[in-house]
Amino acid sequence: MPDFAALREQMVTLQLEQRGIRQPAILDAFRAVPRERFVAEELAPHAYADGPLPIGSGQTISQPYIVALMIQAAGIKPGDQVLEVGAGSGYAAAVASRIADEIVAIERHPDLAAEARDRLKRLGFDNVLVVQGDGTKGWPEGAPFDSILIAAAGSEPPPALLEQLRPGGRMIIPVGPHGGMQNLLRLTKHQDGSIRRDELCAVRFVPLVAD
Repeated sequence: MPDFAALREQMVTLQLEQRGIRQPAILDAFRAVPRERFVAEELAPHAYADGPLPIGSGQTISQPYIVALMIQAAGIKPGDQVLEVGAGSGYAAAVASRIADEIVAIERHPDLAAEARDRLKRLGFDNVLVVQGDGTKGWPEGAPFDSILIAAAGSEPPPALLEQLRPGGRMIIPVGPHGGMQNLLRLTKHQDGSIRRDELCAVRFVPLVAD
């Protein structure tokens, strides 16, 4: 079996630190989450590769650097309430949960949602709530959120999610066509409700689908 602890540390050094992810809390969060437990057993030896991996239902677990970039750009900190849209296998929620107080992770595919819920419970990530549903509608019961991370691309940010973002909060979302290059955006909501848009980088995500 591979030395997953060594591979995890190598990932933190080469894929994160050397690309500008320097916040100790983020790096420690990645060290604390066993990525190999969030993919199929046959893919575990590739868990720390510098890229996405399939997780079933046509979905993927995102490249570690992109997960780190989204968390850093969102400014997630202790005490925060975070909404994640597109929970997938639960990996990004697990990493963010090592920093924030509470994560609500929405997944539209019932099988992935159930697997993520069981996995996170089994691994002891007890401050993550996984719900199955339409992520474009958000989770009004938990709003407002300090940060919203969206791991799927749409043509524009869903209005319901912007409404659930706390003034002063940040949303990270890829915007662009399915199958083409997309822009990862940071949307910062000002106290008066206006939105500032900052482009972060080019990305390629699965589509954001409304039920």
